[in-house]
Amino acid sequence: MKEAGDILRVVGIVLLVLFVLAVGVPLVLAAAGVALGIIGVLVGLAIALIKIAIVVAIIYLIIVGIRAVLR
Repeated sequence: MKEAGDILRVVGIVLLVLFVLAVGVPLVLAAAGVALGIIGVLVGLAIALIKIAIVVAIIYLIIVGIRAVLR
């Protein structure tokens, strides 16, 4: 009977591992995808902000150049 209990214990552990692989891994990957999505949005916003800053700096340099020429 002890061997039957050990076999049932091993089968239970195997079933638990299969359950964790079937349910847990997709949940972790989905959470990682959400985190990566948020990071992607933040990186996109940072790039857009840098582009806007470059455009504003170029416009400022043009205005300052025009002022210098007009003086």
